[in-house]
Amino acid sequence: MTTQVIAADLPLTRKAEGASRPPRARQRRSLTPYLMLAPAIVLFVLFMAAPIVYTIALSFQKTKVTGLGLGAGARSVVWAGFENYASALGDPDFVASTVRVLTYGVILIPSMLLLALLFALLLDSRRTKARGFSRVTIFLPYAVPAVISSLLWGFLYLPSVSPFSDIANSIRAPFPDLLSPGLVIFAIANIALWGGVGFNMVVMYTALKSIPTDLYEAARLDGASEIQIAVRVKIPIILPSLIMTAIFSLIATLQVFAEPTTLKPLTNAISSTFTPLMKVYRDAFIRNDVYSASATSVIIALAIFALSFAFLQIIQKRAFAEEN
Repeated sequence: MTTQVIAADLPLTRKAEGASRPPRARQRRSLTPYLMLAPAIVLFVLFMAAPIVYTIALSFQKTKVTGLGLGAGARSVVWAGFENYASALGDPDFVASTVRVLTYGVILIPSMLLLALLFALLLDSRRTKARGFSRVTIFLPYAVPAVISSLLWGFLYLPSVSPFSDIANSIRAPFPDLLSPGLVIFAIANIALWGGVGFNMVVMYTALKSIPTDLYEAARLDGASEIQIAVRVKIPIILPSLIMTAIFSLIATLQVFAEPTTLKPLTNAISSTFTPLMKVYRDAFIRNDVYSASATSVIIALAIFALSFAFLQIIQKRAFAEEN
């Protein structure tokens, strides 16, 4: 009986203690989470939100030139409305660069995800030896910066300095000019493939290691082979990881910049507007037209968001139709 009375009085005791606390102590306790989040919030506002807002503001402006454009007051910044957006969307260079990037994505994304999935399944297999060494070897190219890897592959592509060219000449085999206009997009995709497979493989392999082994044992008792277990058990379970890596790959593909920019001095097949981001760089830092560059940047950002959102919705409807 006494225990029940004490238990019943506990909530009242806690309320009384909370009510007896000074107002300053309660205020400090309520402000503690916000104080801990303040540095992250300040950094986000300064380095993410503010530049985005500033870029959007610049995209609605343009430089007005009066007279010959000489002297003080000859150039002024005026409101442009959607003029910069209309000019960017109607620019043949921007349209051509967008088509090239989409072609690049069609070549790169499926091959990269398939290779990453294959390596992850092989590493997760019971018969695989030296898993640690193999995992590090596959992941290591991802740690190489894009500029360095582009220079590395660029010299391997050049027939005059490539060791593969010497090998081909020694056996009298033709060595293709991978930096020619017809093959340069495959050369760029190969660089991204070499560096991106390792990251996606690690994500998929980590998801595979979280699957309970009891599912595998049950499948083997039912007579399933290792290939059937991989196709019917492993891949459906790690489908969310596949979707995440596909979205990350799509975003990275639409933002390709370092590889073609690094290879540009090695070939005439890569123009200054080969990709949309290269066009933004040219407009902003070579032509000194930050307003047009800002509009193009906003268009690229909206396109990335729209494609990622649409892809995610389509995949979710097909993959999780039973749950919905």
